[in-house]
Amino acid sequence: MTLVVFLVSLIGAMAIGVPVAFALIFCGIVLMEYLGMFNTQIIAQNMAIGANTFTLLAIPFFILAGELMNAGGLSRRIIDFAIACVGHIRGGLGIVAIMAAVILASISGSAAADSAALAAILLPMMRRAGYNVPRSAGLIAAGGVIAPVIPPSMAFIIFGVASNLSISKLFMAGIVPGVLMGTVLIVTWLFVARKDNAETLARASWSERGRAGLRAIWALGMPVIILGGIKFGVVTPTEAAVIATFYALFVGLFVYRELSLKSLPGVFIAAGRTTAAIMFLVCAALVSAWLITMANIPAELGSIIEPLIEHPKLLMAFIMVLVILVGTALDLTPTILILTPVLLPLVLKAGIDPIYFGVMFIMNCCIGLLTPPVGVVLNVVSGVGRIPLGRVVMGVWPFLVAEILVLFVLVAFPQIVLVPAHWFY
Repeated sequence: MTLVVFLVSLIGAMAIGVPVAFALIFCGIVLMEYLGMFNTQIIAQNMAIGANTFTLLAIPFFILAGELMNAGGLSRRIIDFAIACVGHIRGGLGIVAIMAAVILASISGSAAADSAALAAILLPMMRRAGYNVPRSAGLIAAGGVIAPVIPPSMAFIIFGVASNLSISKLFMAGIVPGVLMGTVLIVTWLFVARKDNAETLARASWSERGRAGLRAIWALGMPVIILGGIKFGVVTPTEAAVIATFYALFVGLFVYRELSLKSLPGVFIAAGRTTAAIMFLVCAALVSAWLITMANIPAELGSIIEPLIEHPKLLMAFIMVLVILVGTALDLTPTILILTPVLLPLVLKAGIDPIYFGVMFIMNCCIGLLTPPVGVVLNVVSGVGRIPLGRVVMGVWPFLVAEILVLFVLVAFPQIVLVPAHWFY
């Protein structure tokens, strides 16, 4: 019955248009009333404790680093370098989009920011070259959602805080699945775009590629610093976020000189708005998470799916389907915050590696960014590229299916994630 109260109060509040953060607080109030322990201090204390976490400092810094990267010209130089390398291949601009998406993912960790940068630069080029525009937009959107899988990832930071798991281990475990997503997208693109009568770009000479690489070397140095520092224990993820911010600021101001002191307030305001929305969600969700534990909802849910506990792969497949369905209605952060305290105890009871589950769960939540009606990344690409949302939805389907297939291959063969993950950590 407690599970029913939780679901009805949460879904009911969101169904009438209550913002997710306030819906989470309302759900917590209803649970407290049902359990006979209503106390406003519980709400205030849990929200304060939720915000007062050193690890969460990484979120505003990584968001600011992404904003500085886009405003300071780092994103554009990465794309220019990818164009110089593979732009001449048939379907080359699509390959450029995914190569750039993977590189940008290792810098910013934001699906929306990366998708906006790729759409602004590459969509006009792909349109002029004669590629199918909705399919090109769909590819860019599908590439953008790689960002929260490859470290540094704000999604892994939020999941790590909610689950009390090592964020560094989550970061390292996400590298191979993220690259695998990019590889499958390239293969899918080459298959579906083979009928496009598109022009290919002129082959860049080795000297032109070298110059493009030199122009991009400062931008390409950021993921090396971030991941290398975390891997070798020099910095924590939070400290890496601070370094990334100052590195992007320095390069934008003094190396590429595309940032100016006048433009900085706008960059800081944009990062502040995004940070405020995410942090309020985190604080509100921790109220519900505490009450989920007090109400023993994981045990109640576990009794419902008891037969699957003995079959870890079936349990993972069931969870993946559940998260795909939830992802059609919720954004990335609320999905993580609502489902983590409910699902993680069941996963641990089934003997599933929690780091493996974390990677799979975040991959699935990212795929939710491509599923209508919410589809945040679809809306970003639609707005930036000035393409009707319905056309973007039609164009993204081949790539959405490809990423879902990758997800279930990793469910069937968890060693693909686990073995490389142990190499890294």
